[in-house]
Amino acid sequence: MYQGKFIFTQIMDRAPWRRFQTCVDRYRGDRNVQTFKCSDYFRVMAFAQLTYRESLRDIVACLDAIPEKMYHMGIRSGISRNNLSNATKQRDWRIFADFAQILIEQAESLYGHDAKPVGIDATVYALDSTTIDLCLSLFPWAPFRKTKAAIKLHTLLNIQGDIPEFILISNGKLHDVNVLDYMAFQAGAFYVMDRGYLDFERLYKINQAKAFFVTRAKKNTQLTRRYSHPVDKTTGIQCDQTVVLTNEDSFSTYPEPFRRVRYYDAQLDKRFVFLTNNMSLPAKLIADLYRSRWRVE
Repeated sequence: MYQGKFIFTQIMDRAPWRRFQTCVDRYRGDRNVQTFKCSDYFRVMAFAQLTYRESLRDIVACLDAIPEKMYHMGIRSGISRNNLSNATKQRDWRIFADFAQILIEQAESLYGHDAKPVGIDATVYALDSTTIDLCLSLFPWAPFRKTKAAIKLHTLLNIQGDIPEFILISNGKLHDVNVLDYMAFQAGAFYVMDRGYLDFERLYKINQAKAFFVTRAKKNTQLTRRYSHPVDKTTGIQCDQTVVLTNEDSFSTYPEPFRRVRYYDAQLDKRFVFLTNNMSLPAKLIADLYRSRWRVE
């Protein structure tokens, strides 16, 4: 009989538990807790995530089926729906938010020496959101439509390693573009977004932070061409232009020139028009950057 560690235990052994305990102590997470410490709660919820459990009842039923293995999985306390529910209500969420940043930092170090996915020596982030439908009677705090509740999960993904570095959970009514107000932009990094995030006032904040954006133009975006740059049409690039906004209100929020690149994707038989404030990268690389955004989907 195999006597080695369970796979779950091997995964948990990779976590820096001393730093986890520092997060717990910072917010006094184990104060007045006799059993079911924060470390047990973390392991149980990690098990639920890794094994696709769908409810507290599902988690408890699954763990109750393997009581002789729980100790070897690092779970020292008995599990019930009641103590799981109470822990979810009472544990300070900042413990796990801080620990998540530690794990992200640890994961990034594993990919630090890998080749960049799109061949540029810069951090590339893909930003997108997904709507998760909920039952309105159970989640009245997340109204979406008259008979439906929902939340939106806004995710900023570092495409080197596919590591989510920023997540915002909002109600389903929050427009995607508003998530840009919650983000701190990293100088020199690229933020690749679809046209749902096209707001020139917010894009100008990215530009002022010395970061770069790549997004798609809308059909009603009013631009005028200043310069046309030579292109190699065999790469699918149809035009590469320096442009400025012609709408007075838009120009007041983004008063500097930027770039418009039109690209034909033969595989999809579709034309794309990209906008970016990076004026130096080859036009084909701008198209490749946008293609990398599909990883977040």
